[in-house]
Amino acid sequence: MIIDFTVKNFRSFNEEQRLSFVASNYDKTLLENVIDPKLPGLDNVKLLKGVAIYGANAAGKTNVLFALKFLAHFVENSAKELDVGDPTGVEPFLLNETSVGEPTELALRFVAAGVRYHFVLVLNKTRVLYESLSAFPTGREQVWYERLWNDETSTYSWKPERPTDFKRDAKIVEFTRDNALFLSTAAKWNNKELEPVFLWFKARLSFMRLGSDFPPLSPGFTVRYLNENANAKNLITKFIQHADFGILSAQAKERDLRREDLPPQFPDAVVEEIIKNNKDYDIQLGHRGAGGKEYQIPWGEQSAGTQRYFALAGRWLKMLSDGYIVSFDEIEASLHPSMVTALLRLVFSDIHNKNGAQLLFTTHNPLLLDPTLLRRDQVWFADKDDEGATHLYPLTDYKPRKKESLVRGYLAGRYGAVPFIPSGLLGKGTDHGE
Repeated sequence: MIIDFTVKNFRSFNEEQRLSFVASNYDKTLLENVIDPKLPGLDNVKLLKGVAIYGANAAGKTNVLFALKFLAHFVENSAKELDVGDPTGVEPFLLNETSVGEPTELALRFVAAGVRYHFVLVLNKTRVLYESLSAFPTGREQVWYERLWNDETSTYSWKPERPTDFKRDAKIVEFTRDNALFLSTAAKWNNKELEPVFLWFKARLSFMRLGSDFPPLSPGFTVRYLNENANAKNLITKFIQHADFGILSAQAKERDLRREDLPPQFPDAVVEEIIKNNKDYDIQLGHRGAGGKEYQIPWGEQSAGTQRYFALAGRWLKMLSDGYIVSFDEIEASLHPSMVTALLRLVFSDIHNKNGAQLLFTTHNPLLLDPTLLRRDQVWFADKDDEGATHLYPLTDYKPRKKESLVRGYLAGRYGAVPFIPSGLLGKGTDHGE
């Protein structure tokens, strides 16, 4: 579970911005939307099952997800993908002269395997400048390690000098490259103490997008989940049946790609590589037809919306059953608002979400600002200032009245994070053909 996430000098973020999943103790509404993690030292802290980020186009709301995704990818892959001298891949804020040369800072407080952790990363385009990990298994902070780059000596200093709560392997310290994390390197060398933290970043964080400007989600995950066991098949079938697509049944199997599945103009070497590294799927969905009879329609003849929903089904149900943390960009893309509402209600349900699944999503849809769906502390905004920097802030900063229409307030610009176009798109008066 995520507690909060901080980002500075990354993409559209210049100054430090923080996004929090900590629930307000003053909000007594929609208690199903809240998780009680029962963490030592945080007796009164509850976490939100979902957070929505609103904002105008290009306001930077997606960059929150990109920052979290960058951190997860760097944890998982910096030790195995980067060679000596390779750039770290970080993207600093570009709209002033100083930030380009300054480091990026990322910090995440989270819960893995029932233990609270605090991970901090500071890096530039060439190296890690600072890395630290603290654990709170009993509520008291245990600083497991701190790694700090010293420009004068061109070496790293490590603290604590003699850790008592964590065994820092000198060999792993030696093998950790400038452009890689100690956490990643330790996982590569099978360090058991850091394994739960590494696996949380690798296996618990997931990132999705349904928009037509992105490659479509592969249906493979749902196919494998459908065939996992009878219970999984039953869940997938219910999930699709109740979505009002007129679908009665689903059958699918994984198969090897064939030469005829790929464009004939592809060179043989390219075809061989694609076939080696990819699978195809035979999917049949049974639709209700005349007289209530079921008719099998092949995958290629399904609507784009049906294909996207089928591809999403397995991932959504797995998120709920296994307690994943999912970042979802433009959750309403290609989905009806009623469908999005139904998906969110599953995440917020104590019956269907028993393992602490969380959802961080961006949206433009004001209809989701429904007090029977989202608590006010679940709503955040991303807005840019006059110098192009993104700022994150919660709806609760505005202290809206209990009976205030959030939809009307948002569309009227009361909370910011909406486009400001006072003179029309082509200048003053152009909206009337003048």
